[in-house]
Amino acid sequence: PDHIKSGHYILREGMSNREIITKLRAKKQDPVKLVFNNIRIKEELAGHIAEQIEADSVTLLKLLNDGEYLKKFDFTPGNVMSMFIPNTYEVYWDISAEKFMERMHKEYKNFWNDKRKDRLKEIKLNELQAITLASIVEKETNQNDEKPDVAGVYMNRLRDGWLLQADPTLVYALGDFSIKRVLNVYKTIDSPYNTYMYLGLPPGPICLPSISSIDAVLNYRQHNYMYFCAREDFSGYHNFAVNLDQHLLNAAKYQQALDRQGIMK
Repeated sequence: PDHIKSGHYILREGMSNREIITKLRAKKQDPVKLVFNNIRIKEELAGHIAEQIEADSVTLLKLLNDGEYLKKFDFTPGNVMSMFIPNTYEVYWDISAEKFMERMHKEYKNFWNDKRKDRLKEIKLNELQAITLASIVEKETNQNDEKPDVAGVYMNRLRDGWLLQADPTLVYALGDFSIKRVLNVYKTIDSPYNTYMYLGLPPGPICLPSISSIDAVLNYRQHNYMYFCAREDFSGYHNFAVNLDQHLLNAAKYQQALDRQGIMK
């Protein structure tokens, strides 16, 4: 027993006893495909990762909240979620929590290649700002072809010194992810994530944005739109507007559609 190493091993039909024993003794592991996406908070990330590797969620969450430990990666507990780029990764099942964090930091550095860094300079954002904005875009639309338009609206607002007034940031601030209709009362919550109350980007991402959302921010579409509202056909797309009057008309159509569906909150 002392010669059998922990790990993830696939035993295939037809393997001999000698092949099996050699594989276990030599720790010839088969990697697992680690996948994460559509994650909002650290507890959710830690739990999802722990379902796929040996490291437990308590240990992972402790590292995610350890400010001293995170300094080695130049992150803080408030922005560490920016380090995780949703994708499919091959890892060994018995990777430790610390080694997992190191691997994710390496993938983060690889993601921000020279081409993406050049785009950051052009649009005058840093990596953390781009990811935070991408997280808002991610929760505004799941239509990849529309993401550059949504990103363009927020870039226009940042440029002109407007409040972002992004509904998904209110949902995040409230911590109630079942909300389908953002009410005016939600806009009064005093939180740094309330972009109806505080100028600029929130202090960190409100979810792990997909690569398509990050690239949509880096390559946002240049236009004159300052507003957008979900279409009344519930297609997942949005109606865009240059001025407030047109936006209010679009918003009224969507609100009427919500009323017809009985969606009140």
